Amino acid sequence: MDRGVDAGRKAQVVVIPYPAQGHINPTLAFAKSLASKGLLVAFVTTTSIAKSATFFDCASLTLHTVSDGSEHKKDPNSFEAYFRRFTSILPASLAQFLDQNQRSASPAKLLVYDSTMPWALDVARARGLLCASLFTMSAAASAIFYHLGNGGLRYPYEERGEVRLPSLPCLGVKDLPYLAAFMDDKQTILKHLCGQFLNLDKADWIFINTFDMLEKEILEWMTKKWPIKTIGPTILLNHKDDNNNKHTTINMFEPKHDACITQWLDSKEPASVVYVSFGSVASLGKPQMEELAHGLAATNRPFLWVVRASEANKLPRDFDPGERGLVVAWCDQPAVLAHRAVACFLSHCGWNSTLEAVGHGVPVVAVPQWMDQKTDAKFIEDVWGVGVGMGLCESGIVGRKEIAVCIEGVVGGERGVGLRRKACELKRLAKEAVGCGGTSTSNIQNFVEELLLR
Repeated sequence: MDRGVDAGRKAQVVVIPYPAQGHINPTLAFAKSLASKGLLVAFVTTTSIAKSATFFDCASLTLHTVSDGSEHKKDPNSFEAYFRRFTSILPASLAQFLDQNQRSASPAKLLVYDSTMPWALDVARARGLLCASLFTMSAAASAIFYHLGNGGLRYPYEERGEVRLPSLPCLGVKDLPYLAAFMDDKQTILKHLCGQFLNLDKADWIFINTFDMLEKEILEWMTKKWPIKTIGPTILLNHKDDNNNKHTTINMFEPKHDACITQWLDSKEPASVVYVSFGSVASLGKPQMEELAHGLAATNRPFLWVVRASEANKLPRDFDPGERGLVVAWCDQPAVLAHRAVACFLSHCGWNSTLEAVGHGVPVVAVPQWMDQKTDAKFIEDVWGVGVGMGLCESGIVGRKEIAVCIEGVVGGERGVGLRRKACELKRLAKEAVGCGGTSTSNIQNFVEELLLR
């Protein structure tokens, strides 16, 4: 399946993200940036995404779908089975697509692939293509997975007071990526994430969705090992070109733009609304949903809460947001965070959400769930100073009182002023990075010039 204004147009660059919401849109933003600089770009996604996503409308690149086997079989019941199917079918599908492309009048020069799919490099190399790996997690989390794969850190983690790794701040075990919920006997997820570095030295270019001034020390350490270049925050790359972000993204859920932005947020006072979202994957237990509902009610502040349809049955039966609150199934998050009414972001701290908060100068109330979110939350609170983390009670749940106190601490008082000041400073640095002559913009421009000379 091809989509686009000119679906028959062939590309100089093929871009394939890992097929998950958190990987797709930063990769799409990078692809769109390349297209805006005159490159012909083909964006390749999979059948599992095509059958459930809302697609973008963008004349500057074409969209293509290849098989990952999901159209023929039921969803696997384990991570091991999923990755076995994924790595047996998708490489062959990508190879077939590239073979067709190479027989076209304008064959591709380059494959840009998600770093969690290192096998894509071998597929491209076999067809004489240049290769660029794209990291969509933070430099900090990526570095931790490197150490996990190379013996600098062991999993299961040792219960010790502190963890010291090159270029990273002193970490506790609670700050390391949380993998327990995904682990099987073969450590499939861990091997998948550590595998990003298996053949990285063979890539022609390596990109990462962050910016120099956000993770300076870690990036300096990484660039001594690999010629890595920052290109983020990708959410801001095409800001001038996009009149409406929702038309240039791929969403697993349909955004309710008008309800969230026009009809409700516009009626609120500046810096008054608590925005709450746990992304496209995280699933809170019913007890935590109840505590969160009561905690939001206790703040007596207006709130916009994203509760996916699959999560709605976990809301308390007596929960009534009234005129003060708005609960929606999904929304255009960057547009929400850019709105003058938003005071803080209660977030699971996925890397995209973290960068979107940073890029729009919004302080964060951090409630990380798993994976790299724990590490992102550590940096939000202790390194960048743009948010606060919530403490868990003995049951492993954040209580309503803790929720209300944390929100008040971020929105009001002297601490809140300080957090917002630091958040605005990071916003300025993020915009500088993607602005004219900025580090991320320059890295992309230099890459395009190099590619055109190859």
